Amino acid sequence: MTWTPNRRMALLAVVTLVLDQLTKFGVLRFLGYAQERVVVEGFFKFVHWGNTGAAWSMLSGHNELLTVVALLALLALFLTRHHFGIEQPLGQWALGLMFGGIVGNIVDRIVHGHVVDFIYFHVRTRNGAEAGFPAFNVADSGICIGVGLMFLLSWQMDEKQPATPAAAPPEVAAKESTPAASKEA
Repeated sequence: MTWTPNRRMALLAVVTLVLDQLTKFGVLRFLGYAQERVVVEGFFKFVHWGNTGAAWSMLSGHNELLTVVALLALLALFLTRHHFGIEQPLGQWALGLMFGGIVGNIVDRIVHGHVVDFIYFHVRTRNGAEAGFPAFNVADSGICIGVGLMFLLSWQMDEKQPATPAAAPPEVAAKESTPAASKEA
């Protein structure tokens, strides 16, 4: 079998999706809703939280709308994938991680009615309260890492393009295009 860019992306998407769903299965099996298991006291724990919103629970309670938006984003990414440097391994990784992450969260929204979040980093404040980064999951990580890789790829592609001469300021360009300017030359 020949490993084309599309096949590599599909493999990365499937691996991301399987890891996401296996970890969420473990959370659903071993942690009751809203329960937690401390891994590193005062810093990291596994939780079982449901998110009907987007990142940081924005648009909370709009699960159906966010499912449709995610499906449309997935379709748009798939149809435009050839514009994202998929001939390069970095582009394949980026899109594969994003595809797998998006599908993983769509599966949650359809099956559970919310996205299962379980990775939670936090610190204790001086008054003993817990301040943390919003809980997330493997799918969220795939999406974020994929977007980061896409930015890196975009930056690398910009560096490889030859520099174009700077355009003349509008007033200079207008002056050079007047009939009087051409007579003087």
